[in-house]
Amino acid sequence: MEELPELQELSMSADEISKLVDTYVIPWGLNIIFALLIFFIGKALVGIIVKLVKKLMGKAKMDSILVNFIGSIVKTVLLLFVVIAALDQLGVNTTSLIALIGAAGLAIGLALQGSLQNLASGVMLIVFRPFTDGDFVEAGGATGVVEEIGIFTTKMRTGDNKEIIIPNGQIFGSNITNYSARDTRRVDMVFGIGYDDDIRKAKQIIADILAADERILKDPEPLIAVGELADSSVNFNVRPWVNSADYWSVYFDLNEKIKLTFDEQGISIPYPQMDVHHPKAD
Repeated sequence: MEELPELQELSMSADEISKLVDTYVIPWGLNIIFALLIFFIGKALVGIIVKLVKKLMGKAKMDSILVNFIGSIVKTVLLLFVVIAALDQLGVNTTSLIALIGAAGLAIGLALQGSLQNLASGVMLIVFRPFTDGDFVEAGGATGVVEEIGIFTTKMRTGDNKEIIIPNGQIFGSNITNYSARDTRRVDMVFGIGYDDDIRKAKQIIADILAADERILKDPEPLIAVGELADSSVNFNVRPWVNSADYWSVYFDLNEKIKLTFDEQGISIPYPQMDVHHPKAD
């Protein structure tokens, strides 16, 4: 008994649908499911890895700014790998995607070369710590107290309360003088007396003033020595040691005390002068 034409067409349509399901729907559905699993499981693993990295850096007592910055980089890179793996599961040609990402990264790197230099310098400053917040430093052509060390710039406050923001690349690429790095500092001063004055008396006056100042350290012992026989004066090099916090107060006080005591004791502090002789007219 022959089948009706309508039943034959229906049977062929069912076969085609079944073939379509077996060929496309099921494989694509499985690929989508696996891609989603790769993405969500990978994302969870990335979170765990980032937390572990931050915890290890925290135990190493690294700066919180650097910890968060490195954590963000690690998270971004790992998530990128997860996304590429998920797309590869879907059959996307990830080779071209990776090449595109690399080209884009190169272009961005060239465009932001100066910023990347400041970024790298900021990381180096945070890792090696040539100075920290509150230190009085000379760096990047400026002198002041460090208020904030950022990823790209460092903020300093000058003695007259001006705020200076310096690119980290400029700081790390030049000499850094940290005046707060040591507990003690030497105050280097020069005092001149006249050639007609008593050298021994002047030296004793300076020694007595230094001995009476409790801020001046006994060890190392202060140096008082004739450093130069200049054109108009005999110059004493005076070099006492003090705690770093007392540097400027001692410096200013010694200048005042020695000048006043020299005046009281008749010790002159000469200044450059010139003798002009006029020949007598005939």
